Amino acid sequence: MASRSARLNRLVGRILMPLLAVVAAAPQSTLAQDTAKPVLHGRHWAAITGKPLAASAGAMMFARGGNAIDAACAMLGATATMWDVLSWGGETQALIYNPNTGKVIGINALGVAPSGATPEFFRKQGMVYPPEYGPLAAVTPGTPGGLMVMLAEYGQLSLAQVLKPAMEMAEGYPIEASAAANIARRQDVLLQWPDSTRVFLPHYDESSPEESGAPAAGELFRQPDLRNTLQKLVDAEAEALAAGKSRKQAIYAAYDRFYRGDIAEEIVRANREHGGLFTLEDLDQWTVHLEEPVSTRYRDIDVYKLTTWVQGPAMLQALNILEGFDLQSMGYNSARYIHTLYQAMNLAFADRDFYYGDPYVPPAEPVAGLLSKDYAAQRRAGINPEKNDAQVRPGDPYPFQGEKNPFSELLKQWTPIPPAADAEGADGFQQALLMDHDEGFLAGTTSIQAADADGWVVSVTPSGGWIPAFVAGNTGVGLSQRMQSFVLDERLNPFNVVRPGQRPRATLTPSLALKDGKPIMAFSVQGGDTQDQNLLQFFLNVVEFGMNVQQAAEAHNITSYQMQSSFGAHESQPGRMDVTRQLPPYTRDRLKSMGYDVEVVDRTYSPITAILIDPEQGTFQGGASDYGDDYGLAW
Repeated sequence: MASRSARLNRLVGRILMPLLAVVAAAPQSTLAQDTAKPVLHGRHWAAITGKPLAASAGAMMFARGGNAIDAACAMLGATATMWDVLSWGGETQALIYNPNTGKVIGINALGVAPSGATPEFFRKQGMVYPPEYGPLAAVTPGTPGGLMVMLAEYGQLSLAQVLKPAMEMAEGYPIEASAAANIARRQDVLLQWPDSTRVFLPHYDESSPEESGAPAAGELFRQPDLRNTLQKLVDAEAEALAAGKSRKQAIYAAYDRFYRGDIAEEIVRANREHGGLFTLEDLDQWTVHLEEPVSTRYRDIDVYKLTTWVQGPAMLQALNILEGFDLQSMGYNSARYIHTLYQAMNLAFADRDFYYGDPYVPPAEPVAGLLSKDYAAQRRAGINPEKNDAQVRPGDPYPFQGEKNPFSELLKQWTPIPPAADAEGADGFQQALLMDHDEGFLAGTTSIQAADADGWVVSVTPSGGWIPAFVAGNTGVGLSQRMQSFVLDERLNPFNVVRPGQRPRATLTPSLALKDGKPIMAFSVQGGDTQDQNLLQFFLNVVEFGMNVQQAAEAHNITSYQMQSSFGAHESQPGRMDVTRQLPPYTRDRLKSMGYDVEVVDRTYSPITAILIDPEQGTFQGGASDYGDDYGLAW
């Protein structure tokens, strides 16, 4: 084991030198760390995701001659069919490195608020925020469009080939214990909607309502309606090919059937029948955006994220702030290091909570200012090296892009803990929330990484439509619950107030890292507001502390709850911090003296998946957290 660890650490050094000249001085306890899972090694390809079955779907695409995009799309379809904290009506976010152009492309497949979704509408329902589940929680489906656009533009295989694993699973797959238990736990909610009852509760008996209708662990979970919907997409592709259309045109024919044909009609009918707001025009007008991501350079590594419609730039802001510190000299997970990390995240996430929103609708987010190194220096200068700042506020990035802040008066009114919106029945809304603060803060998604020998690399963080999902009629498609990430009060965030056609600011955040213009790492993680906290620490574990990809994925993070939650009641808990028992009592006591409410947990929530690429050898290292089922395959 020791020799393997040494070889892996030398590999990390080759990839990241000269930045990692400091690795030689890193604590030996870091470098020698054993792992619960081995590093995956491959020369031709690597496929990693949240479920072993889905990783097998990716491997099948490589075996059929597909590239990393084909594999990622197959894994996306499989995880959505397995309800791995997402379904087909959710949303998909991706970063793709195209070796033919040397560029990173962003995939924006997040749905939008439907017609009639306004602050006034939700306030009349007695809501402080849009609801966390049900027909009114749904934005337009994004995952089918995201999958088909990625495949059409950058894949090699047909839609029929890529959807085959998901279609076979929809015919029946042995459901996992975690999903079966989640269905049973949410039975009362699922019973509100007949189609959700039919899909999720095959054993429900009205004469014995107290008995669980959920499938048992290992039972074949059958979804004939979803299987039929996927078949309709494959049929549309086949008809287009038979008519002489190209591969790409045929995939877009399937896209049209989902968003403009009989599938769209059934989704809209079912949603409206149960009090939703969807219209056919909402689905027809929605589109997937191929966009330029944002990036920052940390030392000599370029880190790429999607822009402000997700929280990804907050990690880039934190890196800009942390770049001004000698983190390694502080010592891995020392009190000083953790405090510095926590304060940088506080500053970045306070900006997220006020300035992030959909860049495709006004007002325009101050992205250039937020990612300015000079702005980071200003924010860094405000860090108290001895105490947590429980009152940290958003800064003013506008001067750093040569503009005046148009929301200066709203900024003055902003508070770290969100005020209750002016809505009748607000107390009732709080009590009716399905998930408590911690569950909403941690709950999330799956993650997908794929890379191949031709140079294609993709990182995906799909989500939405988790259990208890509202199933849209006979489509078998569970709709998203992302509406809850909007706000109704511009004092909270003028860029993220719900309106028809706007995307909510989501937590989903794939990541790519490049050195000298070549990809060296793809990484993302499950979770909610924890995502960029986990990914920031993972990245620093590798580039500052010399861990290999598996060590970094398994390392015990801290979790901050100071930022505003993106779910439920959007609660903030300044100073609260989760650590594990691996952190010595002395360090915990020091953090408490610095103003932190330190809670010791068995493990922090960080189910990371990652691929590290060795350009010198032309090989891949795959890593996945030892939390949950995340893992993959490589060859």
